[in-house]
Amino acid sequence: MANQLGDIGFGYRPRAPYAADPAQSRGRFAPEVESPTRTPFQRDRDRIIHSTAFRRLKHKTQVFVAHESDHYRTRLTHTIEVAQIARALARALRCDEDLAEAVALVHDFGHTPFGHTGEDALNEKMAKWGGFDHNAQSLRVVTKLERRYAEFDGLNLTWETLEGLVKHNGPLTDAKGRGLNGPVPQAILDYSELHDLELDRFAGLEAQCAAIADDIAYNTHDIDDGLRAGLLTLDMLEEVSLPAGILRGVRERYPALDPVRTGHELMRRQITIMVEDVISTAGARLAELKPQSPDEVRGAGRTIVTFSADMIPAEKELKAFLYKNMYRHDEVLRVREDADLIVRQLFDAYFADPRAMPEGWREGLDRASDRVKARHVADFLAGMTDTYALKEHRRLFDHTPDLS
Repeated sequence: MANQLGDIGFGYRPRAPYAADPAQSRGRFAPEVESPTRTPFQRDRDRIIHSTAFRRLKHKTQVFVAHESDHYRTRLTHTIEVAQIARALARALRCDEDLAEAVALVHDFGHTPFGHTGEDALNEKMAKWGGFDHNAQSLRVVTKLERRYAEFDGLNLTWETLEGLVKHNGPLTDAKGRGLNGPVPQAILDYSELHDLELDRFAGLEAQCAAIADDIAYNTHDIDDGLRAGLLTLDMLEEVSLPAGILRGVRERYPALDPVRTGHELMRRQITIMVEDVISTAGARLAELKPQSPDEVRGAGRTIVTFSADMIPAEKELKAFLYKNMYRHDEVLRVREDADLIVRQLFDAYFADPRAMPEGWREGLDRASDRVKARHVADFLAGMTDTYALKEHRRLFDHTPDLS
């Protein structure tokens, strides 16, 4: 695709042969005239940012519920941090930065209110009708539930962005279509029947950049939030190899530095170390594999953008530490238990009487099957922010748990 206004400044810059080329995009499900001033991937990014689902991330939980403090991360601030790291990785590897950013920005669209607690509750409530999976829900949001355009439902994103959304963590099926980690969510199978996302192959490098950027962001910034909340201390982090080594270096150079700034130095240095580790490892794998096209990346049989053999156990140790000391902390579990109750009760209330949902969501459900009704309720609930879920629960029930 030639850019009518010339290539300079519009994203058609030199890339590595293995990078996604916007001029060779596999296109959109609903054909559209391309923009003369933006590449298809830039247009995807812009549609994602202007969507209702993106704005809702502002009031969706990352770890702590949004009203606990203005300083804790939400899904929105986390998403922006992931996008920044994804762009940095894509730039270093000479990939398409706009595509990496688009995948990073859209990757959490399907998350429920109250983080993984809400997802677990909805998954159990939906068990008879195929369960609930936030990745599949993200795909539903961008292909069906967003209704902004005159000619199609969803955002009509490019094949490459949708592939990255669905497969950023790797293939979902084997060559015979069998799920690699259990059954593949029906929403993904249904869409792939119409617009083949090649579920048995790896995603392109840009999606891989977004996936590992997500790991880097939450492994680092959840420490920051844990320190702020008082659930973690710098002394506790001295027992974990990756942050411990960084803390030693910070204290040697700044022996009188206060704990708050010491924590910030730890954060920024950890991000740098992990990003540079990924760039070095991916560079070595690219030099070994010598892929000459994005399809050769997809057929490589393994993830290319990954941590080194030394970083992998250090990163797993850090995840285990955060799981034990932060995500499973008694106070966090107390809030999660109350949030779980809120989501379950809201689901039951809407399923029993769809008229409890707002206009635009309840129409036709009095004649719908239980499967259709349940999925409709799940779509409505999954789209809620934490604050809206609490408001709805107060409207429908006499007592709403205090999540503060």
